[in-house]
Amino acid sequence: MQKGYPRPQLSRENWTGLDGTWKFLFDDCNVGQRERWYDAFPENTREIRVPFSYETKLSGIGEEAFHPVVWYQREIEIKKTISPEDGEEMCEASGRRFLLHFEGVDYTAVVWVNGCFAGTHTGAYARFSFDITDYVRDGANTITVRAQDSMSCVQPRGKQRWQKENFGCWYVQTTGIWKSVWLEEVPQNYIEKLKLTPDFDNASVRLEVKLNQKPSSPLTLSGRIVLDGREIAVWQMQALAEYATVDINLASGDVPWQVALWTPSNPKLYDVELSLFGDGQTDAVASYFGMRKVSIENGKVLLNNVPLYQRLILDQGYWEESHLTPPCEEALIKDIDLVLAAGYNGVRKHQKVEDERFLYWCDRKGLLVWCEMPSAYMFQEDAVEQFTGQWMEIVRQNYNHPCVITWTAFNESWGIERVYTDCCQQKFTEAIYHLTKAFDPMRPVIVNDGWEHTVSDIVTLHDYEESGEVFTKRYQDKEAIMDGRTSFNGERYAMAKGYRYQGQPVIISEYGGIAFQTKDGWGYGNQVADEKKFLERFDRITTAIKQLDDSVGFCYTQVTDVQQEVNGLYTMKREPKVDIEEIRKINLASGR
Repeated sequence: MQKGYPRPQLSRENWTGLDGTWKFLFDDCNVGQRERWYDAFPENTREIRVPFSYETKLSGIGEEAFHPVVWYQREIEIKKTISPEDGEEMCEASGRRFLLHFEGVDYTAVVWVNGCFAGTHTGAYARFSFDITDYVRDGANTITVRAQDSMSCVQPRGKQRWQKENFGCWYVQTTGIWKSVWLEEVPQNYIEKLKLTPDFDNASVRLEVKLNQKPSSPLTLSGRIVLDGREIAVWQMQALAEYATVDINLASGDVPWQVALWTPSNPKLYDVELSLFGDGQTDAVASYFGMRKVSIENGKVLLNNVPLYQRLILDQGYWEESHLTPPCEEALIKDIDLVLAAGYNGVRKHQKVEDERFLYWCDRKGLLVWCEMPSAYMFQEDAVEQFTGQWMEIVRQNYNHPCVITWTAFNESWGIERVYTDCCQQKFTEAIYHLTKAFDPMRPVIVNDGWEHTVSDIVTLHDYEESGEVFTKRYQDKEAIMDGRTSFNGERYAMAKGYRYQGQPVIISEYGGIAFQTKDGWGYGNQVADEKKFLERFDRITTAIKQLDDSVGFCYTQVTDVQQEVNGLYTMKREPKVDIEEIRKINLASGR
């Protein structure tokens, strides 16, 4: 994959990054559409550095007050004509198409190109694209974006505050463009989507290809799979319709045990090359996949049919000067390395859909990822509709990444606050579970991470008990917790009312959150005075969790501090607050 390419799972060579300086305006009176700013942008603009939201320092603005409507504009050069080598006059490059991609805009985006409406999208955490071919011209072109956000608890907002000031574990909001923007040039017929499904037990992979349209005449689709520079498979077929599916056997005598496995300790990846050609045009894309299988059997989570103990850490993906947006690709790589250095084999990416380049590097480095839907905070018909559509966009866009091993749809009953007894909210969670399974039957789905599960492949519990001894005593009677005779943390129950524990794997998916003594922030439980006290408490509670016979993993809170929440192993500057080698030793003790 080209370094910096925003979507590593469907990579092309001919693209132009549009991050950088854009014109910018607040539209607090919401007059921009009525005054047609997309035709004539006001002159009294300021500048913003995309993809950083105006609330961040790296945007060049750094204003944290909420503004419901913001506008962006910039000019780009597009060469829509080509010049033949024989010196003839410039001619229109028939069949070339131009795709404008947005990796994330919070919350509703409307886009114009040269004053023409190009499209709209709602949802902060899913990417989207528009074919702008009909609106571009040779030479200078103007792109205008209007982004509208709100403080509504109906929209999926994750950890973004809905009050004027930060509170609890909710932080400064993110408004407008907060992920990369880029332009891609493709032929008239091109590969729009690619779904890669490894079949571990049969040593094969299924490729499902979607073209942008049904070809007017037959095209040829060819493919090649390569492992460490060695050709494993090659094929060719006619593309007669919009969709094409091919199953490829990967068994090779050149590979030990016939197939290379993706595991955290040895994350082998197969490279995929696809070409669509005919009518004198070719679309060439590159992708990759990992041969791995996630399954559940007898109360265990299995990776490639082998029991997997998950040593996870909560990762909210915030940076001091750029908030939800990583300052650069190297910052994503550094975060992965910090997690691995502390002895963890995975992250629970919490209330955020991370930059896809993060998932790419997790694929490369072997870090497991739980993908979680950012929460809404009100159960209402509009919330159900928005949540459902946006969740499926997220599942589809991250499906191909082998590092993603779990889908987490809800967290701690946020947005389904009465799911313990309310039939409608329970049915909503069931629907999301089965809808996710309809698209991806491979991965486990967690319906309500933390407590009050309805249908769920894993039962996850959040418990911030700081005493290892108290924790051990609490979980001696697992049956009482699982059948609802007792709450597990003094206030919440493992299962929603009317649902029974079915022998699923159990993971303590939030614990710890230890903070040093401070007046300016908070952690879970009592704050500790020094590093010695920190490590003693961390050791006792982590060891107690690992000694639970029925638990198959844990998730410590958290990687870094986040604004007022100062319970990270690292500061927001990524400076270690304790001896990370000692954390690693505790995490890896007892072989779990």
